[in-house]
Amino acid sequence: MSPHRVPIEAPGGFAPVMAIGQEDGAGKIALVSNAAPLPTVSLAPAAPSPLEGSTGISTVVGPFVPAALAPVYLTLSGDWQGLIRVMRSTDGGTTLHPLTIGGVSWAAYTGNACEPVWAESDSSAALYLELAPRSGTIIYRVSQ
Repeated sequence: MSPHRVPIEAPGGFAPVMAIGQEDGAGKIALVSNAAPLPTVSLAPAAPSPLEGSTGISTVVGPFVPAALAPVYLTLSGDWQGLIRVMRSTDGGTTLHPLTIGGVSWAAYTGNACEPVWAESDSSAALYLELAPRSGTIIYRVSQ
């Protein structure tokens, strides 16, 4: 509400007033005010369950279906040597594509890591891990 008084002029002697409100949680309208502002930040979608496990053999694990536009984190640990790549599919895992940025390989690891690797906007996309240890055991976790 404006702290300033607005004069009403002839010929009507009245001024239409508009108010914005929102549902108050009990099915009633609550006028927008300093105490009840309109929400200005959208809530992040519910995070999916992490994809986690360990392996000492070459395998592909997944899918991990990320929530839209939130960073996806990859954590790799253990005592291992080999190669891990984050892969993306839009056909249920039939076709896996390595992540790239500007045509350059992205999200390929030869050692332990803990970092954001991707943000997805396509609801049909899922991520997979291509795990190829030469020795040792890889402990992996993909999460949001």
